[in-house]
Amino acid sequence: MTEQVATEHDQRPAHARAHSDVWLSGVTAGYTERPAIEDIDLAVEAGSLLAVVGPNGAGKSTLLKVMAGLLTPWHGRVEVLGGVPGREAKRVAYVPQAESVDWAFPVTVGDVVMMGRYPLLGPLRRPGAADQRHVEEALEKVGMAEHRRTQIGRLSGGQRRRVFLARALAADPALYLLDEPVTGIDATTQEDLMDILEAESRRGRTVVATTHDLACAAERFHRVAAVNKRVIADGPASMILDPDILSRTYGGHLLMLGGQTVLLDDAHHHDEGGTGEIHYHEDSGRR
Repeated sequence: MTEQVATEHDQRPAHARAHSDVWLSGVTAGYTERPAIEDIDLAVEAGSLLAVVGPNGAGKSTLLKVMAGLLTPWHGRVEVLGGVPGREAKRVAYVPQAESVDWAFPVTVGDVVMMGRYPLLGPLRRPGAADQRHVEEALEKVGMAEHRRTQIGRLSGGQRRRVFLARALAADPALYLLDEPVTGIDATTQEDLMDILEAESRRGRTVVATTHDLACAAERFHRVAAVNKRVIADGPASMILDPDILSRTYGGHLLMLGGQTVLLDDAHHHDEGGTGEIHYHEDSGRR
């Protein structure tokens, strides 16, 4: 059952739907015959900076895929930017946990970021001055302007995260869907990326990001949705440190040591296995 204190939108569903960039009602989705999320109700208002947290296998990545229009729900209704998922694809930037990239391919940082502009160009149209400007501005924001001509495979894990966020920024979307954008990177990079996401939220952009970092969720996000196949609680970011909500969200993944709650969770494990994705760590870009 969803945390009642933190779900005003449940009491006013029509109001929430009208003011939300993302709205889900009774959504169940999964793979083959196995549901990954069940009976999800969630409203994400425009300008939100929302962290989606939960244990491995909780369905966090599946939830983003449903929002992005990459996975069709079995049951329920979904609206994204006022329409069915995928209808406003040009206004949505989706960044998965690990990019399927041939790191040896001779593509530069600038080339990767320009890819964010391609959906806006239309057929047969080449990037123009405005597109180049968006790419330059995005690279400046993430601190990667000096690496524009660097081959993508030569970057560290943290630098790659910056580049893929720059690609999303270059698209100038209304909605960001980011799967683990601050996992496995150094503290400085994490703070830099969160500063950027917070700035986008202040511009009225909506940011939905999964994360295993509960401290980051509590301190840097505005709202949190605690998910374990269902929405356990949805409300102000500070609520994720509530022991009752933590217990109901993570269950046996929590351990009490010396009066402190310790989370036993593998931050580099996917919600859904068998994707063929590869994780890169900040220190050396190793697999």
